[in-house]
Amino acid sequence: MNTKWQFGSPPNYEVVNKLLEDGRTKIWPPGSLEEKVQNLIKTWEMENFHKVNIEDFKTLDPKEYTFSVKESAKFGRYKQAWRLQRIPANFFAGVKGATNPADESSISSHRALTTTFPRRFALEILQVYSGLPNIVYKFRRWGYMEGPFKGHAPTGELVEFYGTGIFEGAKIDGSAEAVASSCPVFKSPG
Repeated sequence: MNTKWQFGSPPNYEVVNKLLEDGRTKIWPPGSLEEKVQNLIKTWEMENFHKVNIEDFKTLDPKEYTFSVKESAKFGRYKQAWRLQRIPANFFAGVKGATNPADESSISSHRALTTTFPRRFALEILQVYSGLPNIVYKFRRWGYMEGPFKGHAPTGELVEFYGTGIFEGAKIDGSAEAVASSCPVFKSPG
């Protein structure tokens, strides 16, 4: 397969994987449903951020896939959800004038986040509430503001959020790949 990559080559997750290992609160047994769900979500996210053609995705069915955030914005059949999203207006709450979502593209958002958070955002699955075929899970994301953000100096502060997600119609085999038809993501403060 000749995968076309958004930034020219496959991503390197060595740094964020180290952040995960150093800061995780859960270590799931090898082969457990929780470990498979964590691998599924990490792979799905990598594909959404880095693969150009949905036909190259292994984690979803391009003919059936939909995506929504807080059930308020549902993205129809393949419109690479993460590329449509921009930095939310309240993402950097308290940093007055830090960003205007209307002025951001998927590329500028990606650059801003990877500059501000050079070790990226680690992802860990905290709990799996239900198994196949409709996986419901709680997750934690975190990173450190170790780079500048639009004229604001790095603070080194921890930025952390929690949320709940659902993968509908998921199928997980021994390699932790899945085919999902829907993936709503609900973010919450804790």
